[in-house]
Amino acid sequence: MSTDVTDKSPAAAPPGKGGGAAGGGLLRLVLDGLRRNMRQYGMLLALGLIVAVFAVWTDGDLLLPRNVSNLVLQNSYVLVLAIGMMLVIIAGHIDLSVGSLTAFVGAFAAVLTVEHQVPWPVAVVLCLAAGALAGAAQGFFIAYLGIPSFIVTLAGMLIFRGFTEILLQGQTLGPFPDGLQKIGNGFLPEAGPHTNYHNITLLLGLALIVFVVVQEFRDRGRQQEFSLEVVPRNIFLLKLVAIVAAILVVTMLLASYKGAPIVLLILGALVVGYGYVMRNSVFGRHIYAIGGNLPAAKLSGVKDKKVTFFVFLNMGALAALAGLAIAARLNAASPKAGLNYELEAIASAFIGGASMSGGVGTVLGAIIGGLVLGVLNNGMNLLSVGTDWQQVIKGFALLAAVGFDVWNKRKSGS
Repeated sequence: MSTDVTDKSPAAAPPGKGGGAAGGGLLRLVLDGLRRNMRQYGMLLALGLIVAVFAVWTDGDLLLPRNVSNLVLQNSYVLVLAIGMMLVIIAGHIDLSVGSLTAFVGAFAAVLTVEHQVPWPVAVVLCLAAGALAGAAQGFFIAYLGIPSFIVTLAGMLIFRGFTEILLQGQTLGPFPDGLQKIGNGFLPEAGPHTNYHNITLLLGLALIVFVVVQEFRDRGRQQEFSLEVVPRNIFLLKLVAIVAAILVVTMLLASYKGAPIVLLILGALVVGYGYVMRNSVFGRHIYAIGGNLPAAKLSGVKDKKVTFFVFLNMGALAALAGLAIAARLNAASPKAGLNYELEAIASAFIGGASMSGGVGTVLGAIIGGLVLGVLNNGMNLLSVGTDWQQVIKGFALLAAVGFDVWNKRKSGS
């Protein structure tokens, strides 16, 4: 019998090396966890790196409270569109009409409130209904007539752009009522004792931290209950600490300026609501199913046509909301509004982890992708980078994200 046994106990380690071995083991565990969850955490790490780099390059201007607030206001429409576009791409489709639809809804809102003096709450409801109706019309052609989404939404892009020109007659129309302007430019009111910070924003930030921590532990417990694979505990805690720190920093920055923008609350509600739908509802599971494997989904009883129809109806409603937000921020409706918005939404979804083949992606990933583009735009503007080079850099960012997705798939397959 062989007695050549290597002693791997801590006592066998050379003197003075025990702590280093333990630290090295923890580092290897962290790196291994990151490698196995690269799709989930890759863009989150990239966002943190981009923020850090531009914070240094701009001598801290990127993280000034005023700039952070402007960053939220300037990119709210992209983030709203990215949520809807993520659902469309997960379902295995594409929507090229959202930019033109946002312009059309903004023009429709201007005609209602400025020319016909319709009360702005009524105008908001009518605009959201118009967007949902436009999305439903496209969804009908795609789901029930079998016309490819690329063709239908390309036609929609031309149609809605034309209707925008007709409504506005080639002119800019404004200003909007004060109540409607607050959707794009407003902040939460001051309340409570006088401090150096916005009290309501601080309370909302603390509530969000509690919600995130409870939700993360609940999701992890549910996965363990069903014997699903979960990330190592050290990685989980590291992720949780990073999320809490990020929320705390953003909360303090916003609270030290004017407080949380109203559009940020709308966006937060969308993220929570759509995140729950995609994770926990039957409808969300069906979206993943038809995008991941349509024949198998049909055999499983998934009503793919109905799901596709409602995915595009939802995209139309979110495009209308984005159109209201950007028109309210600019305080006017313009025939040229919404140019390339569809490309920014698509880029945000793919940068945030969506797959070209469908069936993969998360709502949070769409938000991360939109923030990556937003920080790139904002940082390059602070550095006075020309718009020509900005387009080049964003193009390479999109190419890198899709290339990473392809590489990750091949590595997983091998």
